Amino acid sequence: MSAESTPEPGIPGDTGTSGARHRGKGRRRKPPRRNKGLMIMAWTAAGIVVLGGAGAGYLYFKLNGNLKSVDIDQALGTDRPKKADNGSENILVLGSDTRAGGNKKLGGGTDDGSARSDTAMIVHVYKGHKKASVVSIPRDTLIDRPSCTDTKGNEYPAARSVMFNSAYSTGGAACAVKTVESITDLRMDHYLEVDFAGFQKLIDDLGGVEITTTKSIEDPDSHLNLKAGTHTLDGKQALGLVRTRHGVGDGSDLGRIQLQQAFIKALVHQIKDVGVFSNPKRLLDLAETATNTVTTDSDLGSVNKLASFANGLKGISPSNMHMVTMPVAYDPADPNRVLLQKKKADQIWKALENDRPIPKSATEGNASGEAKGVVSAP
Repeated sequence: MSAESTPEPGIPGDTGTSGARHRGKGRRRKPPRRNKGLMIMAWTAAGIVVLGGAGAGYLYFKLNGNLKSVDIDQALGTDRPKKADNGSENILVLGSDTRAGGNKKLGGGTDDGSARSDTAMIVHVYKGHKKASVVSIPRDTLIDRPSCTDTKGNEYPAARSVMFNSAYSTGGAACAVKTVESITDLRMDHYLEVDFAGFQKLIDDLGGVEITTTKSIEDPDSHLNLKAGTHTLDGKQALGLVRTRHGVGDGSDLGRIQLQQAFIKALVHQIKDVGVFSNPKRLLDLAETATNTVTTDSDLGSVNKLASFANGLKGISPSNMHMVTMPVAYDPADPNRVLLQKKKADQIWKALENDRPIPKSATEGNASGEAKGVVSAP
């Protein structure tokens, strides 16, 4: 996936150069057997909910009843970064990897009774809602997790040098939001979450997503087998693609993030051309799946509110989405973990705080996977 280039460095839509950090001699990353990543399509689901808002009576109440929401503001209280007053918005988008219900049969995992957020993205929507920057947070990043309270009032102590995705598995959505705000000092205005089963059905309801691969991808752990070329992925294949680690690149979570970012652009491109307005059955199927799939913060917890929010995002095209990964370096003590490069990351957070483009200097020379360019929109 190569984004468009522009004369001015850092304009949303261009991409910085990432270089892999060399690890110790003879050391190879050995990713865990279970691939728990999930590409979040909450943004897409929210856009589809706009269509559901056109219904009336029974249909409206049915869709409204499907939505699940969590009161993040009540759980976090007032000790949070201030809301921006420059017309921008920050949305934390998470993928919940729970093995409950239908999810335990997806992706080759086992039901261990836990839930994780192995995909996390900060979506910054710029003033005017024509451009966005998306910052992926690697799940393997070692961070200091703040003390937090979940939405049921349970309190959890702070923890040092733990994996980023432990925040969600410890205290759910509220703890994940607080952890992101502690890392970035940015207020998360909204929260969106999607699970395995919902993602897979959403892609099927869309009629699949067309992508092009420059290399063959074969990963039995994520049930994916793609030859190099152009493919229309169904839900199962799409889920396999955004979860694969072994099938391409260096087997790291950073490589998986590169595949996920490429798939997002292909999916956003597909949404704009899918023709749902001319197909009432597809429209209804999509609205039903989307409202059953999404968990939101309470401010977006109705069809009308979610539809209004999503309507403000529909003008953002793939070429105006600048996608980066939070600057990290491989941990010298453990090649399966990464460490935050704080000075570079602070450049990103400061730029977003001021509603400015992310500077290229923040995205150059960081640890990266080896899957860039393997997947793109056709």
